[in-house]
Amino acid sequence: MKIWDRAEHAIVGLLGLFALACAVWQVLSRYFFPQHAIGYAEELIVYCLIWAVMIASSQLVRTDSHVRPDVVRNLVPPAMARRLETFNCAAGIVFCGALVWYGGSIVATAHGIDERSASDLRFPMWIYYAALPGGGALMAVRYAIRLVAIVAFPDRRRAGAAQPGGHERPDID
Repeated sequence: MKIWDRAEHAIVGLLGLFALACAVWQVLSRYFFPQHAIGYAEELIVYCLIWAVMIASSQLVRTDSHVRPDVVRNLVPPAMARRLETFNCAAGIVFCGALVWYGGSIVATAHGIDERSASDLRFPMWIYYAALPGGGALMAVRYAIRLVAIVAFPDRRRAGAAQPGGHERPDID
């Protein structure tokens, strides 16, 4: 798991760094080196950031940081909180499965018709669209791991955060 977490962090960091480098180059080249300016920098920045967000969503599932009604879960008894967390994980898996299914359909269509961006880059759009099923698959696996941990090992892990904001601390095993 640590290798997976580190790989996701590294990929997200590299994508963010590349997007930042594109933005800096675009600004500098526009003012100081107009002959070397690229017209598709914004496009590259968007592609990198979308991929980074979808990959980082997996980490949000791992650290229990997705938006959800924690107030309800923290007010009910532990057994009910565990059932709510089980339902949350199952609903997350279903939603992520839909992202993978429909996102895969979009990717297949874009690949089949050879859809490309309108800029000079002519970027294959199926690579951009693949962020949706890719991120959905990563989140689905994380939700499945959480669900197995909650069902199979109820005493090992609490269903919710011990105090408000406690879910923001990553639990690195």
